[in-house]
Order: sequence, then C-alpha cells, then structure tokens
Amino acid sequence: MFVLELTYTAPADEVDALREAHLEWVDEQFEAGVFVASGRKSPPDGGVILAVGDDRDRIEAVVASDPFVQEEVCAYRVTQFTMSRTVPGLAEYRQQPVG
Repeated sequence: MFVLELTYTAPADEVDALREAHLEWVDEQFEAGVFVASGRKSPPDGGVILAVGDDRDRIEAVVASDPFVQEEVCAYRVTQFTMSRTVPGLAEYRQQPVG
C-alpha cells in the first residue's frame, strides 16, 4: 500500500490549467484498481492518494504519468506502508506485517 502526497510547486493558475487532465488520469487509475481513495489537502496546496500495489517501481511509474508531474506543477512524496488494520469496508486491502 502507498500514500502518495502531492504538493503543488507552481502557481495556482498553472495547476488549475491542468486540473481536468489530472482528474481524468486519477479516474483512469481508479478504474485500473490502482487507487483506492483520493482528495485535496487542507489547506489546498496539493492532495493525497491511497494506492494499492506491492511494486514501488510500478507505483513510481504511475506517478510519473500524472499530467501534473509531466508539466512539473507538483511534486510527489511516495510512502509505502503495510495496511494491517482497516474498517470492514477496506478489509480486502489488509496486509500481514513482514518480519
């Protein structure tokens, strides 16, 4: 499991010009089963995405395909973690800790 934290690195008007393309990309990742949750941070200086995967390189490749990244208007912080406890609705994503 991965937490993807986006932080805008460009002025709001540059980010807003790419928002529709970014949201289409987000929808594609939900449809592909890569993303489980997403939303804007508060204050709105970026966003947070919860992504499913075992392969960090694959997640990094997905991140690199974001129009925000391609146009250099945001930076991502990618954090991998083991989601061992969840609410019942997310039980299918639970993982066993390693070690």
